[in-house]
Amino acid sequence: MSQALEGFRILDMTHVQAGPTASQLMAWMGADVIKFEPPTGDATRGQLRDVPDADSLYFTMLNCNKRSITVNMKSPEGKQVFTELLGHCDVIMENFGPGVLDRLGFTWEKVHAINPRIVMASIKGFGSTGPYAEFKAYENVAQAMGGAMSTTGVPDGPPFVTGAQIGDSGTGLHLVIGILAALHQRNSTGLGQYVEVAMMDSVMNLCRVKWRDHQRLSRGPLPEYSVHTEQGMPFTPRAGNDSGGGQLGNAIHCKPHGTNDYIYVVVQEAVWEALARRIGGEALAIDPRFATIGERRRNQAEVWRLLTAFAADYTKREFMAVLNDLDVPCGPIMSTEDLADDEHVRGREMYVEIDHPKRGPWFNVGMPIKLSASPATIRRSPLLGEHTEEILGDVLGYDSTRIEALKGAGAFTAPARKKV
Repeated sequence: MSQALEGFRILDMTHVQAGPTASQLMAWMGADVIKFEPPTGDATRGQLRDVPDADSLYFTMLNCNKRSITVNMKSPEGKQVFTELLGHCDVIMENFGPGVLDRLGFTWEKVHAINPRIVMASIKGFGSTGPYAEFKAYENVAQAMGGAMSTTGVPDGPPFVTGAQIGDSGTGLHLVIGILAALHQRNSTGLGQYVEVAMMDSVMNLCRVKWRDHQRLSRGPLPEYSVHTEQGMPFTPRAGNDSGGGQLGNAIHCKPHGTNDYIYVVVQEAVWEALARRIGGEALAIDPRFATIGERRRNQAEVWRLLTAFAADYTKREFMAVLNDLDVPCGPIMSTEDLADDEHVRGREMYVEIDHPKRGPWFNVGMPIKLSASPATIRRSPLLGEHTEEILGDVLGYDSTRIEALKGAGAFTAPARKKV
């Protein structure tokens, strides 16, 4: 069965997380992703290593279904290999610091001249223009500067980063969209283009509803927030676990009241009467303090107190069953332990076991995009330089004599390895 992106070849120079997230998704959709590494390899191969002499989970979880080639871009022969690969690829991806590729002699203009059809996709911390362009960015820096941290946490506490990697992986998702759009446009123009995604910009986009509230504050308070807000407040506040939407929502603690024994409950207007009757009888159902959505917003602290008192006799799963019977939107707080053992997660192949020649069996998060005609098959990440000779042969057409000559000239140094 053919894959959705079969026939597209991507020269992936990205490293760490943001870029590899994007290229892995495209590899899972069938693109031939060539991970173009220096002889030392992607830095994450050795970061947070849990198995001696094996690639780390940091690397393996972001680089499945790719082929690895090692090329020394400091040698003339290595630059020649790179130049020839550009002519055989549809996309080149990079997330180097500003100017790194330029200094190697490969500006976008040069790359475009070598292959006018190629799409060049770049991830930068803050983009290639503007006063922040030269700043270094990391996941939490992007969250800080994109608006996420200032709106995450409790009002009287410090700002928090989110556990979701919205700065890195979130930027990678934006890059995939840009690449696919550029490839689609190439169908009509015949030309590739430069695609740039900045981590700060991506975080701002993911915080869109906070920008909604920022502007609403100029006209009045935000009644859906449990914290105090008022007209003219200059920034969107932190509001703990408030839903921040048109319907009230919050996290409710359940027995046995451990770290993750919570369930998130959304109190829609349509379900309030039935929910009130279940937790407080007829008296609560007709209580004027909660008769309308406006009254419930004004008295939401009491709503959460009543729900928490009722939930004290239930585990999060038991309380979920009670709420589901009433059509109340809810969901237990799922820890990594919960998710790793969850029947739904396993059934949707969102936590899959993979074998690795050096680390043995391990698990990866699965493919979140489900294509009915071409479902993803997840294969392990490549060893460093594992496919160097294979790529030089089947992509560039080099024979064994030329490959040996390149190796002798220092164009690549990592030993080629057979597939396992």
